[in-house]
Amino acid sequence: MNRIQQSLQTQEKLLSIYFTAGYPQLNDTVSIIENLAASGVDMIEIGLPFSDPLADGPTIQQSSTTALNNGMHTALLFEQLKDIRKTVSIPLIVMGYFNPMLQYGVEAFCKKCNEIGIDGIIMPDLPLDVYQEEYEAIFKENGLINVFLITPQTSEERIRQIDNASDGFIYMVSSASVTGAKQGFGSEQETYFQRIAALNLKNPQIVGFGISNNQTFEQATAKAKGAIIGSAFIKHITTHGTDNLQSFVNKIRSKES
Repeated sequence: MNRIQQSLQTQEKLLSIYFTAGYPQLNDTVSIIENLAASGVDMIEIGLPFSDPLADGPTIQQSSTTALNNGMHTALLFEQLKDIRKTVSIPLIVMGYFNPMLQYGVEAFCKKCNEIGIDGIIMPDLPLDVYQEEYEAIFKENGLINVFLITPQTSEERIRQIDNASDGFIYMVSSASVTGAKQGFGSEQETYFQRIAALNLKNPQIVGFGISNNQTFEQATAKAKGAIIGSAFIKHITTHGTDNLQSFVNKIRSKES
């Protein structure tokens, strides 16, 4: 069983952290993953920086620009991660845009992920039908779960198609906007969370976009399996550095004020 599937079976209020590989410094990638795992995070999304990140807010866009300027690229990320399974056992997901994956070669990319011990891939701009027609067999051959996104505007028919095509979790985008931290969710998001929960999908949902503190984490996980934090974490390491990540995780889980 894939590590993502194992985690979904055993964890409640799952906390996943996104960060951009190669940020703040080019060689910070492995130490951030190891420190997050040691801090009790349940899952990590490793962002592959891209020059035109349309779905990302200014914080993640800036981290991508810096990482690219630092020299991060796909082959280097794989080189950095080649021994990651010697020290880290939690699920690891590569998140990015399809163009770098296509440039590297989809089959070669998936094989390298499998060799390293990557468990899943999130490519928001890879359409469901294209994935199923052209790439699903390659993903499955390499033990990779492809995670699809839904938004408040996604129709029920489409959601159920995504649910049928998924075998891990559904990335539930909290709003129609780009990524970015928010202080709290309003009634519109709460209604959306309830509506998706009422569909009784076979795959659990993990909420992303707008999770920044204990309040939004608790709101997101009241109806869903877990929550993903990206912009707020990147702001943390931008301001405080990459050493004391336990304090950030504790604040999200409300172990400290």
